[in-house]
Amino acid sequence: MRAFFAVDLPDALADPLAAVQDDLDDAEGLRVTDPTQAHVTLKFLGEVDSESDPDDDRPALNDVIAAGERAVESASVEGASVAPFDCEVAGLGVFPDLDYVSVVWAGVDEGTAALTALHEALERETTAIGVDPEEHAFTPHVTLARMDDARGKGLVQRVVRGRDPRFGRFTVDDVRLVESTLTPDGPEYETIETFSLD
Repeated sequence: MRAFFAVDLPDALADPLAAVQDDLDDAEGLRVTDPTQAHVTLKFLGEVDSESDPDDDRPALNDVIAAGERAVESASVEGASVAPFDCEVAGLGVFPDLDYVSVVWAGVDEGTAALTALHEALERETTAIGVDPEEHAFTPHVTLARMDDARGKGLVQRVVRGRDPRFGRFTVDDVRLVESTLTPDGPEYETIETFSLD
């Protein structure tokens, strides 16, 4: 199964996210994500085995769940454990840059330090069980769209440069381990395990 660790956004933020996606409607070559499934990915795992297999070097689901438990328990900001915290989704950006756009995203303002601490703890615990380390620095974000080709790049650039939206605030009180199934209509997500911050 294809899996990742994430923090979910509340339903109340779906409409503000969709409003910015509407501004991008005419950008050819751009595929928007489902705003009702919005989340901040903390650690992408790739393929995980549902059961342990000595002939396969992929991590087993039970080991991933145990790694998630250890990570959430050990994550800390300035020496204090990460407890439920406030998070604000705000601003727009792209990966890798405005000259070559592959992903359009909403950023995170308040809550960045705690999200980064959770990411670092998950990175440490999952690489210890064989998950590949991240190749890029962690930037907390919510993916709004993916660009398949550059036809609509000009519109994307204008929207990102011209808007600085504040999407809303919410409280993060848990981390989810999610299975992602790719379908022709986009990915479908199912929660495998929830880890409470307390």
